[in-house]
Amino acid sequence: MQVKIPRKTTKWHAVSVVVQTSSCAAATLCRNVRYLATDAPRLPLPACDRAHECKCTFRHYEDRRASAKRRSDDVGAGGTTKPKVERRLKRGRRATDR
Repeated sequence: MQVKIPRKTTKWHAVSVVVQTSSCAAATLCRNVRYLATDAPRLPLPACDRAHECKCTFRHYEDRRASAKRRSDDVGAGGTTKPKVERRLKRGRRATDR
Protein backbone atom coordinates (compact mmCIF):
# COMPACT_ATOMS: atom_id res chain seq x y z
CA MET A 1 0.00 0.00 0.00
CA GLN A 2 1.43 3.35 -1.04
CA VAL A 3 1.13 6.29 1.29
CA LYS A 4 0.43 9.60 -0.42
CA ILE A 5 2.60 12.39 0.88
CA PRO A 6 0.63 15.65 0.91
CA ARG A 7 2.07 18.32 -1.37
CA LYS A 8 2.96 21.65 0.13
CA THR A 9 0.91 24.11 -1.88
CA THR A 10 1.13 27.85 -2.16
CA LYS A 11 -1.57 30.39 -2.91
CA TRP A 12 -0.52 30.49 -6.58
CA HIS A 13 0.16 26.75 -7.05
CA ALA A 14 -0.48 25.97 -10.71
CA VAL A 15 -0.62 23.03 -13.07
CA SER A 16 -0.45 22.45 -16.80
CA VAL A 17 -1.58 19.47 -18.84
CA VAL A 18 1.21 17.19 -20.04
CA VAL A 19 0.14 15.49 -23.26
CA GLN A 20 1.37 12.27 -24.82
CA THR A 21 1.64 11.42 -28.51
CA SER A 22 -1.72 9.63 -28.28
CA SER A 23 -3.50 12.54 -26.54
CA CYS A 24 -6.75 13.96 -27.84
CA ALA A 25 -7.20 17.33 -29.53
CA ALA A 26 -8.75 18.85 -26.39
CA ALA A 27 -5.62 18.07 -24.36
CA THR A 28 -3.36 19.36 -27.12
CA LEU A 29 -5.15 22.72 -27.03
CA CYS A 30 -4.56 22.95 -23.25
CA ARG A 31 -0.90 21.98 -23.50
CA ASN A 32 0.76 25.35 -22.79
CA VAL A 33 -1.88 26.79 -20.47
CA ARG A 34 -1.19 27.12 -16.76
CA TYR A 35 -4.19 26.87 -14.46
CA LEU A 36 -4.40 27.66 -10.80
CA ALA A 37 -4.57 24.24 -9.18
CA THR A 38 -8.01 24.99 -7.78
CA ASP A 39 -9.31 26.00 -11.25
CA ALA A 40 -7.73 23.21 -13.30
CA PRO A 41 -10.00 20.91 -15.29
CA ARG A 42 -10.24 17.29 -14.20
CA LEU A 43 -8.51 14.61 -16.22
CA PRO A 44 -9.58 13.13 -18.53
CA LEU A 45 -10.89 16.36 -19.97
CA PRO A 46 -14.65 16.56 -20.57
CA ALA A 47 -14.09 16.88 -24.34
CA CYS A 48 -11.62 13.96 -24.46
CA ASP A 49 -12.58 11.41 -27.10
CA ARG A 50 -10.11 8.86 -25.68
CA ALA A 51 -11.16 9.01 -22.04
CA HIS A 52 -10.88 5.25 -21.53
CA GLU A 53 -7.18 5.30 -22.52
CA CYS A 54 -6.18 8.84 -21.47
CA LYS A 55 -2.60 9.14 -20.23
CA CYS A 56 -2.51 12.90 -19.71
CA THR A 57 -1.04 14.12 -16.44
CA PHE A 58 -0.41 17.43 -14.69
CA ARG A 59 2.91 19.21 -14.31
CA HIS A 60 3.04 21.21 -11.08
CA TYR A 61 4.42 24.74 -10.63
CA GLU A 62 4.76 26.93 -7.56
CA ASP A 63 3.48 29.95 -9.49
CA ARG A 64 1.00 30.40 -12.33
CA ARG A 65 3.28 32.84 -14.15
CA ALA A 66 5.91 31.38 -16.47
CA SER A 67 8.27 34.29 -15.74
CA ALA A 68 8.30 37.44 -13.67
CA LYS A 69 5.80 39.86 -15.21
CA ARG A 70 6.05 42.70 -12.75
CA ARG A 71 9.01 45.01 -12.74
CA SER A 72 9.06 44.88 -8.94
CA ASP A 73 9.70 41.12 -9.16
CA ASP A 74 12.88 41.72 -11.16
CA VAL A 75 14.43 44.50 -9.10
CA GLY A 76 14.70 45.64 -5.51
CA ALA A 77 12.01 47.21 -3.36
CA GLY A 78 12.56 50.66 -4.86
CA GLY A 79 11.59 49.50 -8.30
CA THR A 80 14.77 50.67 -10.05
CA THR A 81 18.16 49.11 -10.50
CA LYS A 82 20.14 52.33 -10.74
CA PRO A 83 19.86 55.20 -8.25
CA LYS A 84 18.38 58.45 -9.47
CA VAL A 85 20.36 61.68 -9.45
CA GLU A 86 20.66 62.98 -5.90
CA ARG A 87 18.79 66.27 -5.98
CA ARG A 88 19.48 67.23 -2.39
CA LEU A 89 23.01 68.32 -3.35
CA LYS A 90 21.69 71.24 -5.42
CA ARG A 91 20.83 74.62 -3.96
CA GLY A 92 17.26 75.17 -2.98
CA ARG A 93 14.78 77.71 -4.38
CA ARG A 94 14.50 79.78 -1.23
CA ALA A 95 16.25 83.14 -0.91
CA THR A 96 18.10 81.86 2.18
CA ASP A 97 19.60 79.01 0.16
CA ARG A 98 21.49 81.36 -2.19
